[in-house]
Amino acid sequence: MNSKLTAMALTAVVAAGTAAATVPASAAPATAAPTRCHTADLKAGFATGEDAQPEMGQTDKQTQAYIWFTNKSARTCTLSGFAGVDMVGAQKIDGTWSLARSAKKPPKLTLAPGDTVDFSVTLLPVAKSTPQKEKFVPSKFLVTPPNEMTHFTLTWPFGGQLLRQDAATHPGTYLNPIGL
Repeated sequence: MNSKLTAMALTAVVAAGTAAATVPASAAPATAAPTRCHTADLKAGFATGEDAQPEMGQTDKQTQAYIWFTNKSARTCTLSGFAGVDMVGAQKIDGTWSLARSAKKPPKLTLAPGDTVDFSVTLLPVAKSTPQKEKFVPSKFLVTPPNEMTHFTLTWPFGGQLLRQDAATHPGTYLNPIGL
């Protein structure tokens, strides 16, 4: 009786091994595509290297400030679109200015752990002699990654002031998409 049980068990193992070997490759689990980056996956800041600093002292042309996102998580994730950026002013009359977006088309970016990507904010500085009501003095930037609700609060490190155009249809201060 013992040999009959052994033979049946051996037959079951062989049959199970054969069945597993004949599973088509298409039924094998696929690697999931990376999902979007969430605020908790990222850290953010202003690029402050010498060549990245906006020229806030000049007032005859636009300049750029750069904000970066770094994937601090242990997973690969994607970013695509525009960050939300609200500038908070230093003057009592400034309030908060939600920046308009450029017409540029955003690329879809994949960030491995530790990867960094940036985007530019085009700025239109004005002279100190500009009347107070026509200038906006940045103090903080509230930066929200695309498709997220939670923002980073970044202190504006560059000084200067911008031409107040928070109600303009085509303001001289605006956002560009992430990766451009």
